[in-house]
Amino acid sequence: MRRITALVLAMLVTLFPSPAAAMTADPAVELLRLAVPATQRQLWLEAEARTWQPWLEQQTGFLGRDLYWDPVAEQGVLLIRWGSREQWKAISAESVERVQADFEAFTNAALGRSAAATAAVRIRRKCSVKAAAAVIANSSGLPARRSAR
Repeated sequence: MRRITALVLAMLVTLFPSPAAAMTADPAVELLRLAVPATQRQLWLEAEARTWQPWLEQQTGFLGRDLYWDPVAEQGVLLIRWGSREQWKAISAESVERVQADFEAFTNAALGRSAAATAAVRIRRKCSVKAAAAVIANSSGLPARRSAR
């Protein structure tokens, strides 16, 4: 009977790790800002949904993301939530570059541009964890919330 009890307890510990262990790493929020002209807003949302979203869903630690668009600055703002900073930063630059290339290929095709023509104006994604905390603290200041699916 003791062996069965020990086995059941071992299985429970394996299947349901301690909540304290799960909370040892602080969640992280990745903040990205990029120029998105009003005329290309829908294209940006579609490109994000077709390229980045499926890839993100496969990444360890990905919890979700929100996409916003600021019509005054004509800027896309992305808040990407991660289980921990370590999980976020464990993703290789090469993997990110491949998805970015897919994103750019999709947008170039939709706009009828060649990849060479847009190399000089490549969208630069700027990350700032501290700025993300400020945005989250006052997310009501962002217009037109749009969640990616």
